[in-house]
Amino acid sequence: MRNEFILFSVLSTLIIIGVAVFFWPPFWFAFLVIGPIIVLGFYDLLQTKHTIMRNFPILGRGRYVMEELRPKIYQYFIESETDGSPVSRIFRSVIYQRAKKELDTAPFGTLVDVYEEGYEWMHHSINAKDAHAMDSSPRVSVGGPDCKQPYSASILNVSAMSFGSLSKNAILALNGGAKIGDFAHNTGEGGISPHHNHYQGDLIYQLGTGYFGSRSPDGNFSPERFRDLVAQAENVKMIELKLSQGAKPGHGGILPAKKNTREIAAIRGVEPHTDVLSPPFHRAFSNPIELLELLQQMRELSGGKPVGFKLCIGRKSEFIAICKAMLKTGIYPDFIAVDGGEGGTGAAPLEFSNSVGMPFKDGLAFAYDALVGFDVKQHIKLFCSGKIFTGFHIFRAMALGADACYSARAMMIALGCIQALECNKNTCPSGVATQREELYRGLAVDDKKVRIAQYHHETVEAFVELMAAAGLSHPGEITRDHIFRRTSMLETKQYCEIFPEVELGSMLKESDLPMQYETAWKIAKAEYF
Repeated sequence: MRNEFILFSVLSTLIIIGVAVFFWPPFWFAFLVIGPIIVLGFYDLLQTKHTIMRNFPILGRGRYVMEELRPKIYQYFIESETDGSPVSRIFRSVIYQRAKKELDTAPFGTLVDVYEEGYEWMHHSINAKDAHAMDSSPRVSVGGPDCKQPYSASILNVSAMSFGSLSKNAILALNGGAKIGDFAHNTGEGGISPHHNHYQGDLIYQLGTGYFGSRSPDGNFSPERFRDLVAQAENVKMIELKLSQGAKPGHGGILPAKKNTREIAAIRGVEPHTDVLSPPFHRAFSNPIELLELLQQMRELSGGKPVGFKLCIGRKSEFIAICKAMLKTGIYPDFIAVDGGEGGTGAAPLEFSNSVGMPFKDGLAFAYDALVGFDVKQHIKLFCSGKIFTGFHIFRAMALGADACYSARAMMIALGCIQALECNKNTCPSGVATQREELYRGLAVDDKKVRIAQYHHETVEAFVELMAAAGLSHPGEITRDHIFRRTSMLETKQYCEIFPEVELGSMLKESDLPMQYETAWKIAKAEYF
């Protein structure tokens, strides 16, 4: 019945057009406008993929158009200063302002509801310090007892974002900004490209499960290639072994085929124009002791540079097992980077982004407590990442135990990212997360590298001012009792109540264990995960 109706409609349309042209020849000009609409309408009737378009030709397309436009309409016309997601307008604005070195002060008071559950604030002191007399760029020395080339790191650095996920112009600008501002640029797991080396900004070389840059032909870790790549590279200051990332822990990296150009494939040692899926696990080790032995091997191959690992906390027993392995082997990573389950990424399955991995605050507090409980924290620096946008976010992270921070999305926004949410489509309009030359060539490296450096400088300076307001002289003086969180309209708690600290060495003996870690401690073994 439907086919007969379509055939009747086509014939009727042709007859009507023929009659109209016969009696009124100028109708041809009108047909140039309405003709394509008629053709599109018949296409909608005949296609079988979209029921709405088939039942309501032409008009039904409006539904799909609005689905595509909805995030943009919401962002520009509906959202308030505080409810944008994943990064609210209030934070996007301050990042843009600091990157451009524009006025970043706020008029007329806070826009945040200070009585809403979840609101957080910090102590200040009547005996505040003079921020102008303090070190405006505090740093932390990374390097344990076996490290021969310790690195003096900034407290804020560029988080892991690969060339492939980001465009070459974005990588150039990030590294140029790191060079200007004297902070570190994490390469991400995609290897070291010529664009990472162009400005010779400090690099943290990240090695993921794909071992890109240090990969043998069979896809395994190649010690020889690692040594040749890292040992003599003066701009590679630290090496980070990626166990997992917050946005998709236990999944592995994803580089869509449309982003895998010949240049990127050559750097990674893979076939171009194919999906590159990093394994969810490492082949180079299978238990905590082997993990530490691999770190020791990489430290020796690199000439004694700081080595560490990055992870999103999953099973607490597995992290405790690594701590037990440290005591058993005497091998300590120089640093550990803790990523939060709310971390960002260019592409991840929804289930992993929303529902896998311990959130940043819980993971960081636990990692710090475990290192203190096993009395190994003095050998290891803690880095962290998870929506670090402002000086307060750095202060809060340090209250939970961080020594330094990474930031990815803030650095992208400083580059000009407009949060179009098209990182996984290769259609990023700001040229940040795309490999399409017609899009990334609009990202002016000489301008954006300065913006990256300015955002970094202004944010670290804001952190120092907060520290001074709290009456503190050094980041090491920040503790969990400096941060408060509203848990209800009538109740607030300090972080030391929400995340109670453990006593030094309390995890060395079963008899002294903190109650909250008893089960995980008993399960954990240095010989297996």
